Amino acid sequence: MYKTLITALLALVASILHASPITISPNIKIDQFGYRPLDAKFAIIAKPQIGAGAPSSYNPSVNFKIRRWNDDVEVFSGNLVAWNNGATQAQSGDKVWWFDFSNLTTNGDYYVYDPVNNVGSYKFQINENIYTNVFKVAQKALFYQRCGTALSPNNGVTWHHAACHIANNQDVNCRLVTDKTNIATTKNLSGGWHDAGDYNKYVNYSYVALHNLLFAYQETPSVFGDNLNIPESQNGVPDILDEIKYELDWLVKMQQNDGSVLSKVAVIDFSDASPPNNDAANRYYGAASTSSTLTVASVFAHAYVVFKDIPTYATYAQSLKTKAELAWTWAANNPSVIFTNTGFQSSNPEIDSYERAAVKTCAAAMLFAATANTIYKTYFETNYTTLHPYVWSYFYTFEGTYGDILLYYANLQNTTPSVSSNIRNHFSESTNSNGDFFINYNSKADAYRAFMKDEDYVWGNNQHKALLGVMYENMIKYNIKPVNDTEYRTQSLDYLHFLHGVNPLNYVMISNTGNIGASKPVMQIYHAWTGDGTPLDNNPIPGLMTGGYNKNYSGNNNYFNNQPILKHYLDWNTSYPENSWEITEPSISYQSAYIRLVAKYASLIAVGVKEPQIKKELIKNIYPNPVNNELNIETNDLTGAVTINVYNIKGQLVLTKKIETLNPNEIIKLKVANLADGTYALQLIHGNTSQIKYVEVNH
Repeated sequence: MYKTLITALLALVASILHASPITISPNIKIDQFGYRPLDAKFAIIAKPQIGAGAPSSYNPSVNFKIRRWNDDVEVFSGNLVAWNNGATQAQSGDKVWWFDFSNLTTNGDYYVYDPVNNVGSYKFQINENIYTNVFKVAQKALFYQRCGTALSPNNGVTWHHAACHIANNQDVNCRLVTDKTNIATTKNLSGGWHDAGDYNKYVNYSYVALHNLLFAYQETPSVFGDNLNIPESQNGVPDILDEIKYELDWLVKMQQNDGSVLSKVAVIDFSDASPPNNDAANRYYGAASTSSTLTVASVFAHAYVVFKDIPTYATYAQSLKTKAELAWTWAANNPSVIFTNTGFQSSNPEIDSYERAAVKTCAAAMLFAATANTIYKTYFETNYTTLHPYVWSYFYTFEGTYGDILLYYANLQNTTPSVSSNIRNHFSESTNSNGDFFINYNSKADAYRAFMKDEDYVWGNNQHKALLGVMYENMIKYNIKPVNDTEYRTQSLDYLHFLHGVNPLNYVMISNTGNIGASKPVMQIYHAWTGDGTPLDNNPIPGLMTGGYNKNYSGNNNYFNNQPILKHYLDWNTSYPENSWEITEPSISYQSAYIRLVAKYASLIAVGVKEPQIKKELIKNIYPNPVNNELNIETNDLTGAVTINVYNIKGQLVLTKKIETLNPNEIIKLKVANLADGTYALQLIHGNTSQIKYVEVNH
């Protein structure tokens, strides 16, 4: 009896002391960073049948729980729903169940718990500001791609190095690849970003990256801070703009006096070294082309629109506009100058005739936005119907920038109304009626809630996952079909959750992010600096998004044999003949897509409302939530003037109320009966402080 009591007591003590699951199951997939309080929240429960993890003996409980991480207290319970009536998804090889815990909105650290099997998920948080850290790390990753400048231990921490590619016959003294011995061809082409896992730099590959980053800033400017710990931090300009300028400054050097733009700077073979400053191979530049010149016309015009409103960079912005028009003129007079890549073994950045025409049409749109010159308006409106997103009514991410610019133009002032209407209608038709997009959300076509067709899981897939999320946010931004706004946001977030671990292999696709919440981040990337056999082999640059799942992998790593499409990923960085670059290589284009998506949700005030620093909790409670008529706002020791602002999902002010509170614990009544159903940000302002709470209106 005594031994029985002791055993029972020890078990009780162990249960009290234990916090977090005893066994973490890879079968339970969650966003490893977490969820915002009022967003939809789904855990994916999987039983692998084919490929990695199969055959699985795991049989999940019917009823699942959410427990607090620190003390195992149960805070939510609900039943699983089998995907597609228990069918095995072909793309993943898994049987899947969904666990909806959207009604859990309280901030905290949690895990999903299967009580029958006594296993749990990785840790996750619920917090309005949950994505801010990974957002900052992803931006800082661009700094680590800088070429030609030293990354000090202060700014670069573990990943510091001396200035790279500044030796003789490198970027500072760069010569034309087809005339290597001619000193007269020497140019200073230092600066800019290394494009990907090698150290080469390409003008045309900056097109998607820069447009995405510029759009990201335009769409959510309030979330971009000046505190990334780069050399320009605390200069009064958002660090993302300083980082963009670093790339723009290189493009300025690539433009010649006549307006034409050189094509690339690279080694002639596949030489590299670690760290970047150890790379001593000669580097050369490729001749000017029509496509690279049009790329510069487009991004310089776009940059002018953004930078002109930054006082520090107003003069710089004017120079970009001038250079953009000079590039346009040269390209118009030289429409078929093709870069052949002669002399290089590395990637040829040249594009085909359709893409050259498309880049020119889109450059006209951005030049009209920058100059209001009707010459550009006329060119765009004469040619926009030749763009694939318009012709096909298919605004897909493989031509994402063209679609972005179409929509951007459609919402400029002084465009032809019928043109703007046509573009918006085609975008709506594509996103709401095409079988690849919103229809799949409604039909629950993808077990992992982030649908893509089989043929779209190709090299660089993660970029397109991110841009699909952006596309759904654009449906909200451009007011395409407001009745669907809540579903659009949920679907957009599903793509983000996929990148954060809600995928068959549980990988967080943003490198080396374990110290900011990721339990299973990718830890090996194909990069010359931190690649296989280097001192940083298993400690890569943090914050880089890898290429992703690639059904067309052509290397000889046997892991990929007979794997379903959504298991075509491996955390490794071995070079030829395993060709890990087809899976784990990052690029500035991938990075820009992720930054643009996560920026939508990175701020404490996700709809874009600016909030001064909170000195104390102003709001004690709001209820009921959801609300259909009158909201009660219980304040926390407030007296004096109080302003209540309510913003809709687009960041528009839809309701305001000003009162004078006399009772420190007064409950403020707010009528919301006239608001449409949906999610709103409620901002309480008292003196020079404010606080945001989210509220759901549901009549």
